[in-house]
Amino acid sequence: MSTITFDTLALVQELKQAGIPQDQAEAMVKVIAKAQAGLVTQEHFDHRIEQLETRMAGRFTLLQWMMGAMIALAVANFAKQFF
Repeated sequence: MSTITFDTLALVQELKQAGIPQDQAEAMVKVIAKAQAGLVTQEHFDHRIEQLETRMAGRFTLLQWMMGAMIALAVANFAKQFF
């Protein structure tokens, strides 16, 4: 999973300029950086969706063949009973 980067030093400096003490500003930036570690980029999300769609398409093809075979067996059984 990729990470989203930002300038932590610039953010700390902006928080200090807004009147937040240095240690509190650094702690806030660390929390923000840790929270962003679990985020997903749009490219990563799109890639995973494409993988899922590919897997599901293969499974639906298999399901279609299985349903076709079951219907054919049911029709053959029905025909055997009456003909």
